[in-house]
Order: sequence, then structure tokens, then C-alpha cells
Amino acid sequence: MKKRDIVIFFSIFFTLYGAINYYIFIRGYEALEAVSGLRLTFSTVFVVVALSYIIGKFVERRRISLLTDILIWIGSFWFAFILYYFLTIVSLDLLRLLNAIFGIATFTAYPTVKLWIFFVANIFIIALVAYGYWNAKRIKIKTLNLQIDKLNSVAKELNVVMASDIHLGTLIGRKPTKKIVDAINALNPDIILLPGDILDSEVEPAIKQDIGKVLKELKAKYGVFGVTGNHEYIGGVEPAVKYIRAHSIDLLRDEVREIAGVTIIGREDRSAGKNRKPLAEIMTRVDRSKPLIVMDHQPIKLGEAVSEGVDLQVSGHTHRGQLWPLNYITRKVYELDWGYKLKDRTHFYVSCGVGTWGPPVKIGNDAEIVQFLLKFV
Repeated sequence: MKKRDIVIFFSIFFTLYGAINYYIFIRGYEALEAVSGLRLTFSTVFVVVALSYIIGKFVERRRISLLTDILIWIGSFWFAFILYYFLTIVSLDLLRLLNAIFGIATFTAYPTVKLWIFFVANIFIIALVAYGYWNAKRIKIKTLNLQIDKLNSVAKELNVVMASDIHLGTLIGRKPTKKIVDAINALNPDIILLPGDILDSEVEPAIKQDIGKVLKELKAKYGVFGVTGNHEYIGGVEPAVKYIRAHSIDLLRDEVREIAGVTIIGREDRSAGKNRKPLAEIMTRVDRSKPLIVMDHQPIKLGEAVSEGVDLQVSGHTHRGQLWPLNYITRKVYELDWGYKLKDRTHFYVSCGVGTWGPPVKIGNDAEIVQFLLKFV
């Protein structure tokens, strides 16, 4: 990303983050009218929690410690809480507005009513986020049987396993990575594809935990291949690429590999800007009669793969919103934000990811690994 784009992004982010937190804080503070003695405790806890992620990430860039891990964990969960607090409070404010207009109900002890709503809403949201955390740790395998209308001189069938958006780092450490690796290996893949966001951001947390050692346990008959995602660029793409390649993953940056009778094309993430090559240029010397598989982290401009005669394109990035109801936004933004689609003769699959970004929470989608059983005819 250009410096100007980064400045604009963070300016918008901090403005929205501050405004939404202020809105939630004010409503929470007002709700404690009946027990005003709790307001100081509420204010202190709120400020600490709201700033924890920003402080944790800032300090982590200088020195990783138990304190930074704790702050990042707290702040990451807070992102999920923000969403559901915001939606709840907006809904309650709309009900208050309707009540003010139409006089539907009258409360004689309004401070007590507000306090009850405060506690009930908190219990519900805490339970919802706890479910999302549990759900994010449950890996589900999705299997697709696909027919590729091309002959393969090496194998009539291939077992290709894809895991996108792992986001290795502070939150996805050694233990969850081991769980992901074991789940992939249990499928006995011929080829493993990792279409971007293998790392969460900076490479240092992965180095500190030696997560790469776990990655090296991935086993596939013909190899493990990956591409960059936007998160490899967030923490510095060159250190990220170096780290990933050092741990037995063939990271393709607008490059081509011919393996097992198929051609795998790995595209550089769109974060590269003008340094990302057009698909047609990458495929200049590719034999179009062979089965063609493309990895492209962000599922944008699907027609490009169709025009180039690609047989299968796999992507990630969207997380399908990760937290309901954000999936309705990703559905509007992307032609395909999750799942399978056949366009002309090109098969597309966009995964909601096996890992998480931001909060370690998934609501309305699953932590998925996708198995493609390819049959060549």
C-alpha cells in the first residue's frame, strides 16, 4: 500500500473506532444511573479495554512480551464486542425513539429499567462472543468433487487441499497451527494450497513462537504452495515471504509451477499495486492444454481467470464477513464472497478461512479447510 493510502485508511479507522467507542461508552455510562458508584469502575475498564489493542500492537513492534500478548488478546476480543454492543445500542435507541413518538410504554422507574437492560444485554453479548470463540476453534472439512475437462498425463485424479487465511501470529500460535496442520495432513493431500494471509501481519510473533517449525510438518505428495495476501504486506512483505519460504512452502509471486500434470499459477496480492502482473502476462508461456489452477488471495475480477481458460481458481480474504451480519456486506462487495461458483468452464472457490483476523471469533461461518477431489477427463 502507498503511504497516502495507509494514512487515509488509519485516519478513517481511528475516527470510526473513536466515535463508535464513545457512543457505546456514553450509553453504558447512562445505563448505570441507578448505581452511579459503578461509573468510575466502568469508565476505567472501558478505556483500558478500548485502548488495549492499539497499545499492544504499538509496543509489540518494539518488544514482544506477555504484556503485549495480553493486551492484543483483550483488544482483539473487544472488536467483536464493539460490533454487537453497537448493534444492540442502535436497536435500543430506535425503540426509544419510536416510544417517544408514539408513547407505546411508560416507565415509572426508568433508571432501574436501564440497569436491567444493561446487564441482560451484557450477558447475551458475552455468551454470543464466547460461542463465536468456540466456533472459531472447530475446524470443518468441506469436500468438493470437481470434474476438469482436460486430460492429465500424470494422474487421472488429484486430492488438492486448500487452507486460506491462517493468520499465524499472536492469536494463531503454535497450538492452533498444529491443529490446522494435523487436519490438513489427515486428508492425505497430493497438493496443498495456501492462498494468502498465511501470516497475520508482522513476522516477529511467528518467529518468537517458532510457528514455522509446525508449518514444516505439512505433508503433500507433490508439495505445498502459497501466495501472498494483503496481511503479508501489512507487516512487510519481504520478511514475510522470506519466513514462509524458509519453512517448506513454495510461495509463488506471479509465478508458475508445473507439478503432477497440472500448472499452478500463484498471483501476487493486489496490495503490490503496479508490481502485480496481469494474469495474461504470467501465463504467456503456459501450455493451455494442461489443467490450470490459480491462487489469487482476493476474489476480484473473476472474469480474468475465465478469459485465460483457468480451470480452478481458489481465493480467500473475505472471511465471509467473519462476524454476522457483516456477511451481508461482503456479499454485496464481491461477486463471490464465499463458496463455489462455476463461471463458463472455470471453477471458483472462495474460502471463509481456517483462521481469524482481528477477534478470534467466528459467527455465521466456520473455520474451514477445503478438499478438492479433481477428476480429469
